[in-house]
Amino acid sequence: MARIAKSGVVHLDTHIVCWLYEGRTELLTAAAMSALESGLLQVSPMVQLELTYLHEIGRISRGADYVLEALSSDIGLSVADVSFAQVTKTAEALTWTRDPFDRMIVAHCMVAGAVLVSKDALIHQNFSKVVW
Repeated sequence: MARIAKSGVVHLDTHIVCWLYEGRTELLTAAAMSALESGLLQVSPMVQLELTYLHEIGRISRGADYVLEALSSDIGLSVADVSFAQVTKTAEALTWTRDPFDRMIVAHCMVAGAVLVSKDALIHQNFSKVVW
């Protein structure tokens, strides 16, 4: 994937990380691809935890560390470092979802001032800085 000048921090939802790792870029929209090509790519540590969970239950074949290291090398993806206490406090107000991963991933974006690349319809209905 060609990289252009970084325009801001772009966080990736867990399913986007999985698709990128699997090389399934055909599942991404033009807007999502544009964000991926122009932003500083990061994930919340909650994405790392969700990848671990998905590996434990057999939904993905590789563990979080392997996937994230591969994407770090391939596209410069990194794990964001923001105060967990601040993210948790922000997540407390996100009562529109019962999914703790989505709650923390969106809260992390809010605290970091990042946009989120996600196909998740519920996130789109409740978070204004989402790209799809």
